[in-house]
Amino acid sequence: QVQLVESGGGLVPAGGSLKLACTASGNVYMINSMAWFHQAPGKQRELVAAISSGGVAQYEDSVKGRFTISGDVTKGKVALQMNSLKPEDTGVYFCNAEVLGTAPAYDHWGQGTRVTVSS
Repeated sequence: QVQLVESGGGLVPAGGSLKLACTASGNVYMINSMAWFHQAPGKQRELVAAISSGGVAQYEDSVKGRFTISGDVTKGKVALQMNSLKPEDTGVYFCNAEVLGTAPAYDHWGQGTRVTVSS
């Protein structure tokens, strides 16, 4: 019902910046919130930042002040500006959508985009 596609990953030196983008298609009107998750090598996927349809953003503590989530959830477009990148930010970043009327509502993922931060 909702498909997500991420873009913008790549290789960057420590201290550098990257901007990730996520675009949703399908029943975009059913999306209530969108988020970015980070999966480091060998670790579980963890929430990095989320934004509601009303534009309210929240962040995981380790990225506060460095990452900014933005976009328009009602249009299915969100971005993640990542500054002051650290080697521990390396991993795959997944876009996630909370889609109302589906179960589970949070089980909508993109294919991921890889970010590598060199030290």
